[in-house]
Amino acid sequence: MSQPIESGSTGVHGTKPSPLLSEKARQMIPFFSEQAARNEALGQLSAETLAGLRDAGFLSLWIPSCFGGAESWPLESLKVIETLCYADGATGWVLMAAQVAMGSAAAYLPPAAAKKIFGKHTPVIAGHGMANGRAKIEADGFRLTGNWQYASGLLHAEYIHTGGVVFENGAPRMLPGSNSPDTRIFILPVSEAKFLGNWDVIGLRATGSIDYSLTDVFVPEEFTHEQLTNVPRQGGNFYALGIQGMGTIGHSGFALGIGRRMLDELASLARAESGRPSTLPQIGGGESFQEQFGSAEAKYRAVRALAHETWGDIEETLRRGDALNTRQKTMMRLTLNYITSVLAEVCTFAYKYAGGRGLRAGTIQRCFRDMYAGTQHFIVGPGVLRECGKELLGADPKKVWGPRGLVDPA
Repeated sequence: MSQPIESGSTGVHGTKPSPLLSEKARQMIPFFSEQAARNEALGQLSAETLAGLRDAGFLSLWIPSCFGGAESWPLESLKVIETLCYADGATGWVLMAAQVAMGSAAAYLPPAAAKKIFGKHTPVIAGHGMANGRAKIEADGFRLTGNWQYASGLLHAEYIHTGGVVFENGAPRMLPGSNSPDTRIFILPVSEAKFLGNWDVIGLRATGSIDYSLTDVFVPEEFTHEQLTNVPRQGGNFYALGIQGMGTIGHSGFALGIGRRMLDELASLARAESGRPSTLPQIGGGESFQEQFGSAEAKYRAVRALAHETWGDIEETLRRGDALNTRQKTMMRLTLNYITSVLAEVCTFAYKYAGGRGLRAGTIQRCFRDMYAGTQHFIVGPGVLRECGKELLGADPKKVWGPRGLVDPA
């Protein structure tokens, strides 16, 4: 079985390269793959899987170096997430979702609050960052109430990362000098939340992505930051990506890892001396299958090249300390949307030719289900693709990217 394709190496903050997490990820593919079925049976990652992520340093991927983190650049991050998702989609998904929450908290919270959370160890943080909550101002903090769904990895977390709008005198408080509401991320202990379960899904069953609610929970202001901030209080230029940029790297790596694993599993099945499905009557499959497999391989490699082109350009900009422009933000979203669409089709091709082997419990079935669970995330929905088209066509030249699409500048 082959492994995800290489694409060079990166260091941290432009300094001499340290041992790469992507190298560790490749070495640990067998370990995380062996845990996948057990994770699904548990409905969350096993204790051994979580220990593997922590002991190998993967939980430090987007933690600033001042807290002992790797503070990895985009291309290295993409490879790490791709490789872990190749091993097990749920494991990679939990890591990438947690890293968005952990990395943003460590970078954007005020120094004293960040040190309280990350000063002694690296806790898992997870949740749902959309502004479903209503935060009433109280003294030096807020009273937060709301309901959230699909909190990726929450069963593994010590703290919740959750979104809400600040209300003052019964109305949303506006950010100074703008018409935009004060929308924030709130970081609080998981003990403050009511877990609602409701993770009965087709795929990504082991991610523990449950619903939760908060009722009149006090959150000190120092444990909040603006949802769309991209100015770090800790850490370097990587954090100019903001939450949306980090999430886009993660989802891109997820789709690439699953797509590669499906093709490798199908190739192994086609080469098998015995036990091939009736759709593959001879070793290597028939001519029609071979033609389609070649096309699927080309599609995978093409979208992976697109991802590396897009993120390579963004990484160069970040390393220079320059601000990303609107077109670069369009390209990161367009790239993710296209990767997901193309590789979902590749997974369908692999599932069909796997025949009964794909129908039964196993890696092919799980990867197929995980991929199609990933396609349901709003970040890869058709609305985002339309917004990309608008920007590329110059239909709204003055607009900038918000969480779900193009918006007027603040």
